[in-house]
Amino acid sequence: MKFLIALSLILLSAAGNAQTDTTTAPYKRFPEVPQIQLLLSDSTTKFTKAQLPSKKPVLFMLFSPECSHCQHETEELIAHKDELKDIQIVMVTLHPLWLMNEFIDHYKLKELLIVVVGRDIYYFFQSFYRIRTLPFLVMYDKKGNLITTFEVTMPMAKLVETFKGE
Repeated sequence: MKFLIALSLILLSAAGNAQTDTTTAPYKRFPEVPQIQLLLSDSTTKFTKAQLPSKKPVLFMLFSPECSHCQHETEELIAHKDELKDIQIVMVTLHPLWLMNEFIDHYKLKELLIVVVGRDIYYFFQSFYRIRTLPFLVMYDKKGNLITTFEVTMPMAKLVETFKGE
């Protein structure tokens, strides 16, 4: 009888461990560039994963146009644009298009060919990356594999070094 009880407990604990992992953030369980769909500044064009250049590292920067840390990080990206020329930068916000467009105009982001700015109209990024603070940086290598994530501002030297070390 003790054997049956012990066997039952073992089977129950094994079944409990087989449940889907809901504590790990999705980006850690699926560490490749996700399917994305962003609304661009013209309010009609969508930007998707298929439009990302192949064999080029990608930096997603989730930001708020009103966040001073995000503004500073954007200024740093612009100041180091030559060092980042081989990286596709995709800036993502949840804010309304009018606020996003003011941000784009203020920083002249349309002049930077390596930068795409879009609105996450489906609120995908926030739940996929479990974002708590902004800016939130996500780095993928040229094969589309996750390198790392970083919350709040990241020194540009460290960002550049992270991509070189991939």
